Amino acid sequence: MRAVIQRVTEASVVVSATIKGAIQRGLLVLVAVEESDTPEDVEWLSGKIARLRIFDDENGVMNRSAQETAGDVLLVSQFTLFASTKKGNRPSYSRSARPEIAIPLYERLAAKLAEDLGRPIQTGEFGADMKVALTNDGPVTIIIDSKNRE
Repeated sequence: MRAVIQRVTEASVVVSATIKGAIQRGLLVLVAVEESDTPEDVEWLSGKIARLRIFDDENGVMNRSAQETAGDVLLVSQFTLFASTKKGNRPSYSRSARPEIAIPLYERLAAKLAEDLGRPIQTGEFGADMKVALTNDGPVTIIIDSKNRE
């Protein structure tokens, strides 16, 4: 699984002119599922996101997590995170999991994040044409890949 995590002061996702999910201060997480991903990837990634220390402490140092700050989370599926432009200029998405694999893992990630945070999260709608709006705070943007556990 690959995630782009942005610290935001606000974010929302709209589907068919209706707000599907919206948050205030917290994390916008764009996530893609790869064919080889497993429930273990979900567990690892959820824990990493929930405990990622990118919020300021009382000294202005990024030392607090969404768990500690009660930050909101908006999880949005985005298969294009596995785009390959190695050959030509038209991206290939062959590494992205097909819906029958991706949807259950995406839903499991949403549930696991809510569990790890101890509160509900907001989501987009898997496979829908979504309009995502955000105000990146910092800006702070982190990329995490469950197959490259740095």
